[in-house]
Amino acid sequence: LVLHSQGGDTLKKGLSILRKGGMLVSISGTPDPEFARDHAPNAAFRLILRLLGAGIRRRARRLGVRYRFLFVTSDGAQLAQMAALVESGAIRPVTDRVFPFDQADRALAHQETGRAKGKVVVDLAPGQAASSDTP
Repeated sequence: LVLHSQGGDTLKKGLSILRKGGMLVSISGTPDPEFARDHAPNAAFRLILRLLGAGIRRRARRLGVRYRFLFVTSDGAQLAQMAALVESGAIRPVTDRVFPFDQADRALAHQETGRAKGKVVVDLAPGQAASSDTP
């Protein structure tokens, strides 16, 4: 399983690293027919959405994997469940580095290097030094 949340060529790379039968779920890729069916207001718009995602779906089929588009919406109950999973340790976010708010420009520069191994966090609490610790 690959969870894709970035743009650019990472979608194609994500497909290529999967084993046959694997699945890529994207929140930033192109819509799939299920999304078009559930969210498009009319037939013409559904067709456009299907066409936009045809290339990536075709590539996935050739590789023997599946592609799904996930439309993210705010849901307080789901966020509470996710918070409980993080607090229990069932899900452990990977943090590369934490920067204080006054170094947000350095945080962005670090993220843009492409070398971060996890999330780059900007801490809003005043007076915190940059670290590699998970907040």
